[in-house]
Amino acid sequence: MEESYQNKPYCIIGRGRGFIMRQCKKENEFDYSTNIITPRILPPKSTYIPKQISETDDSIYETGIDSGIHFDKFDEAKVNVGSVEVLQRIENFDCISIKLKKNIEKCKLKKPTPIQKYTIPTILSGMDLLGAAQTGSGKTVAYVLPILHMLIEKPNKLLINSNHCEPQVLIIAPTRELAVQIHTVVIKLARGTGISTSVCYGGTLVNYQKNQILQGCHILVATPGRLNDFLQYDVITFTSIRFLVLDEVDKILDFDSKYEVDRIIDHISMISGKHRQTIMLSATLPNVIQNLAAYYLNTNYVFVSVGIINGASQDITQQFYQVTNCRKRYILVNILSKGNKGTMVFVNMKWTADFLATYLSENDIPATSIHGDRAQKYRELALDDFVSGKINVIVTTAVASRGLDIKFIQQVINYDMPLEIEEYIHRIGRTGRVGNVGTAISFFNVNYDCHLTEPIIKTLLAAKQEIPKWLQFLGECVKDKNNEEDFNRNIDLNTDIRKNANLGINAVEEW
Repeated sequence: MEESYQNKPYCIIGRGRGFIMRQCKKENEFDYSTNIITPRILPPKSTYIPKQISETDDSIYETGIDSGIHFDKFDEAKVNVGSVEVLQRIENFDCISIKLKKNIEKCKLKKPTPIQKYTIPTILSGMDLLGAAQTGSGKTVAYVLPILHMLIEKPNKLLINSNHCEPQVLIIAPTRELAVQIHTVVIKLARGTGISTSVCYGGTLVNYQKNQILQGCHILVATPGRLNDFLQYDVITFTSIRFLVLDEVDKILDFDSKYEVDRIIDHISMISGKHRQTIMLSATLPNVIQNLAAYYLNTNYVFVSVGIINGASQDITQQFYQVTNCRKRYILVNILSKGNKGTMVFVNMKWTADFLATYLSENDIPATSIHGDRAQKYRELALDDFVSGKINVIVTTAVASRGLDIKFIQQVINYDMPLEIEEYIHRIGRTGRVGNVGTAISFFNVNYDCHLTEPIIKTLLAAKQEIPKWLQFLGECVKDKNNEEDFNRNIDLNTDIRKNANLGINAVEEW
């Protein structure tokens, strides 16, 4: 009897040898290399309920970053606009509904930044938008303000019942922390207008967020995973969508998350692209992402870029240390011992984040960590401790590299260099925001980071930064003409891909 089952897959967790995998009633995974079914460890269901922002809490207006000494230099940035129609830029917020004026003042928005000067009239005109601007240039406000204006001045009835809700605006963000921040910005600007907003993201109690949404929301901010969960059970439908926003579009449309986003945009209830406005923004926008994004947009979409796409702000002083892995910790402690208030340390591995935070704390430098494997409750607690100033140093993976506006971040340290130059731009962009100055320190190991040599040199040149002599020498050694195309892709001088191709949702496909 034993021999008859010898070549069949058997289960070691259910009923033992001789029972094939389809007979096992337990959650499992089958390893075809060993013919063994092993248990699949499912994460426990989260019971975490995040803190809700009170309608009367004015402290939320104190969390934003005030404009810095170089704020007026934003106007010197080169702006490239690709549009079939001539758009008149705005110089103030007079075109925005008077109901929003008080909230604009509370948010200390004195005048529009360059991206806002062109984005706001574009959205008000009803056209789709693909925009790029450097980190810390006010991209979230650039789309939230005109959307709120349209909801107020041209209202539609909000459709809800006890089983489902039909939001009129959907904002998709790649990370939980960014979704929470966008939700907070919407609350700040929409307070007192009658426009409701909700947020849904993983790691929190599902029924809590479901109940919040079923109370009604004009604007829904969501991460793709949790949003697809709600779509599966028809908690949300998109038949009333007027605006679809993809924030950090290059991250949303990358290989890891594009499938989830396509499930949302291709949902049977989603309004077609011709009958909604689609808005996409990011600080980095490679041509390959422009090509992907164009298929979700109408052909007459407006392309707006401010400054150098995939470029760093000139307000960030970039410094590099040539290191070996065994020396990194000691150099880090030496730097932080001289001053560590408002420091973000980026690493590539989740375990490194926890290890490094513990190591720093043991060396009298209190630190906390945040990464994808931490429970959402502790991710938010760690971020709150850092934002409030209770902890001066936070060690993080890429989950905190995009979009976060945190006061008092004075320096960013790349303990591990990222794999791509776009990620480097986003990381160092956590400082030097809205005209403030900041410092970015990077540990460069020539054995692991040589692929970034030329892109970094280009980034430094574009930001008018000094290039270390050892990095210049390394750049000459690794320069390869075969990589010239990829190299030029990293720093793209405000080009609209439609100059060479006719792409978009209304384009005629050629066979």
